[in-house]
Amino acid sequence: MEFFNQTGKLFKTILGLFLFLTLVVAILPAMKNQQSNKPLPGAPSLTEEEKAGKNIYIANGCVACHSQQVRNIEMDKAFGDRPSIAADYAGNTRTDLWRNTATLMGTERTGPDLTNIGNRQPSTDWHLLHLFQPRIVVDQSIMPAYPWLFEIREKTNKDDVEVKIPELYSQHIKGKVIATREALQLVAYLKSLKQQPLPDGRKAMDFLYPKAIPGSTAIKESPNQNGQQLYAQNCQSCHQANGEGLPGAFPALKGSPIVNGDNLELFVGIIMKGYDARPEYGTMPSIGINNNLTAEEITAIINHERSSWGNQAKPVSAAEVSRVMDMINTNNKK
Repeated sequence: MEFFNQTGKLFKTILGLFLFLTLVVAILPAMKNQQSNKPLPGAPSLTEEEKAGKNIYIANGCVACHSQQVRNIEMDKAFGDRPSIAADYAGNTRTDLWRNTATLMGTERTGPDLTNIGNRQPSTDWHLLHLFQPRIVVDQSIMPAYPWLFEIREKTNKDDVEVKIPELYSQHIKGKVIATREALQLVAYLKSLKQQPLPDGRKAMDFLYPKAIPGSTAIKESPNQNGQQLYAQNCQSCHQANGEGLPGAFPALKGSPIVNGDNLELFVGIIMKGYDARPEYGTMPSIGINNNLTAEEITAIINHERSSWGNQAKPVSAAEVSRVMDMINTNNKK
């Protein structure tokens, strides 16, 4: 018992035990994980702009409400093409010498998961609008606005990125809304969040607890319902559920001459390659290419748009859309 009265020896023993446990419990397993888990082939590293955006994401507390982990349950299927795996995080490194915020998996989903937001929402204009005032693009959003990431000026400079604000929200704004470099860096980071496909066409693990039980007598969705679902996943955030878009930001599809017209090549080309309608509207990203939409999926979206919100254009076939897509792909290779 005399040992416990010798404070010097007692302190050194406790310190040695603490260092030993730290080595065995924390350091060695971490080193083993780094050796065992490698990034997926082709997984890109963050650029300097994206790294800066990650720091802004941390500084503004985004991790408090948004997770970056797709769990292997059916309800998470909306956030990614597959459940997250260790390799998805293996390429992350320390933010700096003092901060080990390599992964931002989060613990709460007050807002949606952002693991695959770069694929789900690739529009820079949408993200900037969402940061400036979330209620513009998501009417019932509880996300706070981040106006300090923007400047209000009377005139724009050559390299300025102006954010198109709908009239309903711009009446009290005296000037033009300009995205700061910090806002653009944050958007660059958000757009970099994409799930990397598994190599060699390897099949990912299944999502557990599916809503529909295989072999059940559940009624299958009609092609029109499928088009409605695809529209909601790929188009609705900008063009809105009612097809009316956001005046001054995103064009309406209701009554659109392109949607109701006969120029299928133009229609499919916009979905596949995007469209720059500035200065009237923001730039539409390449939804079809970015999301690897098939001819059947694009056909379903087109037919949904051509038969909704009062539009009464004739439907198109997957064969027609496929021929246009082949033409677009051929022209891109030239």
